[in-house]
Amino acid sequence: MTQLQHNPVMLGPAIDGLAVHTDGRYLDGTFGRGGHSAAILERLGTDGQLLAIDRDPEAVAVARKRMAGDQRFSITHGNFSDLASVAASASLDGILLDLGVSSPQLDDASRGFSFMRDGPLDMRMDPSSGVPASQFVNTAEPRDIAWVLKRYGEEKRASAIARAIVAQREDQPFTRTSELAELIEKTLGRRQPGKHPATRSFQALRIYINDELGALEAALQAAAECLKPGGRLVIISFHSLEDRVVKRALRGDISSQRHSRRLPPAVSEQRVFRPLGKPVRGDDREIQLNPRARSAILRVGERVAA
Repeated sequence: MTQLQHNPVMLGPAIDGLAVHTDGRYLDGTFGRGGHSAAILERLGTDGQLLAIDRDPEAVAVARKRMAGDQRFSITHGNFSDLASVAASASLDGILLDLGVSSPQLDDASRGFSFMRDGPLDMRMDPSSGVPASQFVNTAEPRDIAWVLKRYGEEKRASAIARAIVAQREDQPFTRTSELAELIEKTLGRRQPGKHPATRSFQALRIYINDELGALEAALQAAAECLKPGGRLVIISFHSLEDRVVKRALRGDISSQRHSRRLPPAVSEQRVFRPLGKPVRGDDREIQLNPRARSAILRVGERVAA
């Protein structure tokens, strides 16, 4: 199991946003390497409880080793979109979601997330399920590749990249991150100083392969069902697509219950969250400690009474 350094993003603001009660029941939907979970446990008393989820088997193994013996803690291997089943219908006092890929995942070349490190073109947060990014880029229609790059990476030259991918894979299918990164750089050139031209495309593929936006929307719906009135929802996002979904949920109206596929949607929707405070961004000290915080946005919502 790979052990890599990890500094949790916005640790202080995230814990403050949860407003942890000593006897509360909380859920960390993205355990990662446990920085946020450890801080929550420090504030819980003997009657408190922390449930955790992570879709990465390595993170789950770290959690079971790091938190071994703490009866207040338990972790489930799975997607945070299934947090309602993990919570087992009990009311939660707070939920924390640190979205996107974690630093250990980026730093581990064998996971295939980074265009800066050569490794297998995989990108799955859970390597035991789904299909790797290499399968998608080697088999998908050019219009589908272009759609993914434009939709999830907001890549303006998505069609040009898709055509280049299809042309190259006919002679040499993609298996390595460096192969794809080099093709994108060759296609686009160096457009922005300090930003690799493959940045948007790699983001897009990762989001698509892991259905990150779909999981987020499902998790927001589940959070509405699981949080007790006054319960806190703290979400750290890292790009505009995630943040738009979060902002819409906290400021807009979502149903407090899932609709049956066999029934028509309800005529009226009930507002279930209200935003608390302003969005928080990493300050200079935070960014210096953890460069990943440069693009982070933290939002806090409160579950309103039914």
